[in-house]
Amino acid sequence: MELSGLAGYLVFFLSTVSIYAILALGLNVQWGMTGQINIGIAGFFAVGAYTSAILTSAPNIEHVGGYALPFLIGVVAAIIVSSLIALLIGAITVNLRSDYLAIATIGIAEIIRFVFQNEDWLSHGVRGIADIPRPFYDGHGSGYVFLAVALVSVALTYFLVERARQAPWGRVLRAIRDNEDATEAAGKDVRRFRLQAFVFGSALMGFAGALYAHFIGFISPDAFEPVFATFIVWAMLIAGGSGNNKGAILGAIVVWLVWSGTETLVARLPAEFATQASSARVLLVGVLLEIVLLTRPQGILPEQQPKLIARKKK
Repeated sequence: MELSGLAGYLVFFLSTVSIYAILALGLNVQWGMTGQINIGIAGFFAVGAYTSAILTSAPNIEHVGGYALPFLIGVVAAIIVSSLIALLIGAITVNLRSDYLAIATIGIAEIIRFVFQNEDWLSHGVRGIADIPRPFYDGHGSGYVFLAVALVSVALTYFLVERARQAPWGRVLRAIRDNEDATEAAGKDVRRFRLQAFVFGSALMGFAGALYAHFIGFISPDAFEPVFATFIVWAMLIAGGSGNNKGAILGAIVVWLVWSGTETLVARLPAEFATQASSARVLLVGVLLEIVLLTRPQGILPEQQPKLIARKKK
């Protein structure tokens, strides 16, 4: 492989990992810190991607939008719309526990995906939205600037989530996760804290969706199937270390390395085995997750008690 090709692959790999790391950090707020089982990651991921794509793409008579707004406005709008939808969904499902919440969120995510798939006026249906602006790419297709933006986005997201984890707000979330009844008996509004965590995590997922849309330049409902936008994110967080933000990022690197590596192997197999080999990629990620769970039940980087943020004395 030529040096330029290797550099291009590395840029693509790290950019993709950055997007998934933000998804994993958002899930860590909901599951790792609060104990909420959100199997609807794909829904918020799709909302963020389509919101930014619709607002920033060129005019197109075949679907709504095409306002050609700046990239930053699209990203901010993606975060806001994802937050509002999460607020609406969370207000309905916030009292659900464990498997009931999981069933509700995966159902809602599929509803969102089917809306984008069938409402041509909104999202161009199965044909998707093309020609999404890629503002950080030069004429030769270089993505170094986008990679820098993606890495800065991960760093900012990590800082916000880690700061929240160390703050009193984060301690309340962990108390809810560990013993909800005792937390409520201590006078905390459990429902409000659970809703805040759900909205915060979903906003980060919408943020990742916006970055994904501008990174790829094309989106369609197929990109937000549960395997690609939910299962892998859960595998990343569990393998890396639920409750540990560094673990979420490390898990994104490890799992995506396995996923992209198996893609290279599949491409070298005979055509008659291509279909079966594609399914085997999911199996390999599952095997990796099982190995991690058996050898390190708490993940590669287990959760640690955060350092308390000292309050300034008056």
